Amino acid sequence: MPLTTTRISPDWPCQVKAPGSYDWERSATRWLRELVPARYAGYPALIRHPVLLARHAHIQVQHEIRVARTALQTARADLPRLGLHEAAIEHTIKLYAAEVLQLQHIARSVRAVTEALAEQGAAGR
Repeated sequence: MPLTTTRISPDWPCQVKAPGSYDWERSATRWLRELVPARYAGYPALIRHPVLLARHAHIQVQHEIRVARTALQTARADLPRLGLHEAAIEHTIKLYAAEVLQLQHIARSVRAVTEALAEQGAAGR
């Protein structure tokens, strides 16, 4: 496997070794597994083909972003009916807003890892 000199983007996750470095694909797979439901970690196709795992992680994170946005958009209307005080509602809204930002960052990281895995796969053909 030839080493590449892929430039690491600012979105590259710190848990994943640099593309082209020794064992970087394994570190990418480990990180991606943390982003999908545990049952997916045992699927042979996702184990053998890290780029498939990356694709599923991308879909998973996009779904989580939609869920967090929906929770954020509906919190002010829904939470008072649950009997929550204004302070708890405000705290929850801030939590959802922070979660959306965090998930967007993770999505960019997944995209960077996916591109590197795809590049590695294309180079290996």
